[in-house]
Amino acid sequence: MTDLCGRCFAAVLGLVLMFGGLGEAFAAKHKPAPRAAMKASKTARSAHPVHPARAAVGRRAVHAIPVRGRAVRGGHGRGAGPVVAVRRSRFTERFTASSFADNLTAGDVTTGEDPVVRAAAIEALGNMNGTALAIDPSSGRILAMVNQKLALSPGAEPCSTIKLSVALAALEEGIVKRDTPVSLGGGYHLTLTEALAHSNNLYFETLGRSLGFERVKHYANQFGLGELAGYKIEGEQLGRYPDQELPKAQGGVGRMCSFGESVSMTPLQLGALVSAIANGGTLYYLQHPQAQEDIASFEPKVKRILDIAPLIPEMKPGMEAVVQYGTARSLRANFREFPVMGKTGTCSNNGTRYGWFGSFADTPTGRIVTVIFLEGGRPTFGPKAAELTGQFYRSLSARNYFTPKPGFTPMVTPATPTVTPMSEGSPVAGTR
Repeated sequence: MTDLCGRCFAAVLGLVLMFGGLGEAFAAKHKPAPRAAMKASKTARSAHPVHPARAAVGRRAVHAIPVRGRAVRGGHGRGAGPVVAVRRSRFTERFTASSFADNLTAGDVTTGEDPVVRAAAIEALGNMNGTALAIDPSSGRILAMVNQKLALSPGAEPCSTIKLSVALAALEEGIVKRDTPVSLGGGYHLTLTEALAHSNNLYFETLGRSLGFERVKHYANQFGLGELAGYKIEGEQLGRYPDQELPKAQGGVGRMCSFGESVSMTPLQLGALVSAIANGGTLYYLQHPQAQEDIASFEPKVKRILDIAPLIPEMKPGMEAVVQYGTARSLRANFREFPVMGKTGTCSNNGTRYGWFGSFADTPTGRIVTVIFLEGGRPTFGPKAAELTGQFYRSLSARNYFTPKPGFTPMVTPATPTVTPMSEGSPVAGTR
């Protein structure tokens, strides 16, 4: 009897093990494949919706196949994107430039700068190879410019920061509003707010094609691209906005509007544009005081008045979402005291990677604009520039820079500022 029970037990145990093995094999065979959200900007850490067939990440090609009827959320559970199966190319980009450098401030002219702002900018930038620019958007005064050699250089591809000018152009032309769902194919739609937050390339390619090259260029020039941003700033070089559309084989106007290929933008140009958004539409000439007497006699100089005041409420939610849960959320790791709105950019060219972040902050003492531009290799990208911007704001806060002094009254941009005319021979008159 005992022997029979033992044999029965062994048989039952064998069946359990057999079916357990079959179940494990079945589970392994039919285990759901992991979902991946295609990242359509050049920023490797941000969750972006994608082109149904192909998206560009820097100079690397990534092919995506959408899965209908399902969606994933990007960022901190806020943005939406399609579920895709991703097939990456074997090409790995090699970077030859260094992300770090010494003696960044050598040759900087600092007598007319705000020493507190400059100290905070130097501290935030550290040994990253880049430049940090701080501007008072109510006047166009440059409060600090660290690594002036790079800041005044001919600039670089604007990467996804070009999306700011494209968004303003599309809003002005009535193509979209902030909550207009734009079809990106495959039944997938995206709004301006989410497209800015996650820097979606396909969305802005679609807007660019709807606008057409001539209108895209017109607005870009109006916003200061292709012309000097400063007023008699010695050593400032001119960025470039091309007179012809990028060839179709290279992506055409869509590529120009997704990350600015064939465009060269300077940190000063981005700073002037962000300042105009921050102050309600006044595009100031940026001025860099060289001495204390220049500060005492400082007078704002207006380049032109942009008719964008009605558009700014449509832009701000997306620019704030960039920091709250989008591509610049790394900023919040260092600073959360007051709202910051901005736009990141990451791309590369000929072995050099670029990282941009242009932003403005609503502080207790008024708004301040910051542009951080980085050059280098793999450690260089837009979210890193955003992270350093957070360190900059935190450093200023620790120095009580944002604490209102007794009798303080924030500067307000005049309702009808006087436009400063420039002659053809002026050092700020040229455009390209």
